[in-house]
Amino acid sequence: MDFSFIKLPKGIKMRTPYNSELEYFKKNPNVAGMAAADNKVILNPFANRKPEEYQSVAINESSRILMRQPKYAPKFDLTDQQKSFLDSTSYRNASEDDRKATIAARILSGDPSAGIPSNEQTLFASELRKQLGIE
Repeated sequence: MDFSFIKLPKGIKMRTPYNSELEYFKKNPNVAGMAAADNKVILNPFANRKPEEYQSVAINESSRILMRQPKYAPKFDLTDQQKSFLDSTSYRNASEDDRKATIAARILSGDPSAGIPSNEQTLFASELRKQLGIE
């Protein structure tokens, strides 16, 4: 699939998934993309999403890359609702930092699965938005 329509935030790059990543994506079409270990966004060509959904995923994953830097790591608490949601997903055994980054990225990209954000989370997502240069 051609993802040339994707607009990434400043400083973030996208690449084609490696063969091993394509195999993973093929087996997991519910995973629309990821922030790869090399700090590049990769999107799943097997996810069958609309262009605007892929764009949202690209923003989500871009923010995950930014949050890997200690000064942009989320420091807020998760709500009980968010904890319960994450416990029902593959993030149940993730580190607390990854769980917080997942929620922050979802708030930023407008994913309703983030639940109702706290004021602190909303402020954090606003700061991420500024750092990424997203309007």
